[in-house]
Amino acid sequence: MERMTGMDAGFLYMETPSLHMHTLKIGVIDPSNVAGGYTFERFRDELAKRLHLLPPFRRRVVDVPRGIHHPMWIEDPGFELDRHLKRTSVPAPGDPRAMDAIIGEIASTPLRRDRPLWEIWALENMADGRVGFVAKIHHALADGVAAAALLANVLSVDPDPVDPPPPAVPWRPEMIPDERTLRREAARERRAGVRGIPALFKRTRAGAKELARHRETATVRPPRPIRDVPHTSFNGPLSPNRVFASTTLALEDFKKVKSALGVTLNDVVLAAAGGAVLRYLDARGERLDRSLVAAVPVSTDKAEDVARLGGNKVANMFTTLATDIADPIERIRAIHEITKEAKVAQNILGADTMANWLEYAPPRPFNWFMRTYSRRGLAARHRPPINLVVSNVPGPRTPLYIAGAKLASLYSVGPILEGIGLNITVWSYIDQMNFAAIACRELIPEIHRITDGLHDALAELLAAADRA
Repeated sequence: MERMTGMDAGFLYMETPSLHMHTLKIGVIDPSNVAGGYTFERFRDELAKRLHLLPPFRRRVVDVPRGIHHPMWIEDPGFELDRHLKRTSVPAPGDPRAMDAIIGEIASTPLRRDRPLWEIWALENMADGRVGFVAKIHHALADGVAAAALLANVLSVDPDPVDPPPPAVPWRPEMIPDERTLRREAARERRAGVRGIPALFKRTRAGAKELARHRETATVRPPRPIRDVPHTSFNGPLSPNRVFASTTLALEDFKKVKSALGVTLNDVVLAAAGGAVLRYLDARGERLDRSLVAAVPVSTDKAEDVARLGGNKVANMFTTLATDIADPIERIRAIHEITKEAKVAQNILGADTMANWLEYAPPRPFNWFMRTYSRRGLAARHRPPINLVVSNVPGPRTPLYIAGAKLASLYSVGPILEGIGLNITVWSYIDQMNFAAIACRELIPEIHRITDGLHDALAELLAAADRA
């Protein structure tokens, strides 16, 4: 039994009937070289052999009575693997667009809370005999770094099918604690926890003062949430419905732009995402009065930390996409300078400051506020805090296999939020930059126009790099 951190629990409190807080990890495998090929039953058996390598997959949430503290994780006494495995057929022609449509439907329903917060869908009858797998994992369970570590645990660089070693210690379920135990432990931990508030307040105030002094001499300033953010057609209240799109670009092209213009790979990702979204808005006749603003999730793990197999250590950095600058070279250099300054500001405040304060978040008021905000459509009554989320996750550089089947491509995308109806995530794999976008169907019904626009935006950046 383990107490959820405030950050992990916060992803539960944020969830509403129209705001789903799960992430998607999508892998497409090529089983053509596997003796006997693919069957759903074989997939189930191979996953069962590896469950001990996925510790969060057998933990469920237990709420504390009256919400006096964050919920507990326990080893689920009612765990049944088959309740988490689904299958569906991709309609003809079984191409990526058909796959994307199915994934949008999968993303449109929340995960059940009476069992571990994940499910995996097998997408069958894809073109060329390939099979897609969609892991729907609640953000409370794992962030991008933890999800990548879980993936690494079950995949192999060896193309020969090899069973994993058995667990060192057999898995044991836990009894669901009674209400008295839950209340007693929650009260004890709350009393101990409040002693840290004065020191946290002192650190936060000192960071804010230092940041104010720094800004007096800074030559650029990152955008401020809400105040510096334009309104777009996709910044509004959410419905439960989602649409999904994917596309693949060449990693080498991103590196070429990076080297030619003296920026980072993440700067190129931000510039490409901004260019694609701006093209989409221009085609709709939307004109912005200022630049688009993105939140960029940043891991707060330290280099020396042991690889995590669950939980969240992440902060959001706010930066410009410089879509108000026409020249692509000037645009990406503006992104570079402002993003660099945003990192400095985040380090001054402390990347884990928000996570520390979330330890004291009251569960019931937090969730009541989110549900009320969502139900009343309040996102339509003010400027959005940001326009979209853009995430860049470094992935494996060598081909990976599971039970002898080669992983052909890999995608990931996080949730969208009230007033922030678009998330673009790229996960690199070997020589690919695999982009995935998710949006509210009512806000961006033609989401492939954005992923298609990524190709045009990158072509513009490559042309600029050739001129530089």
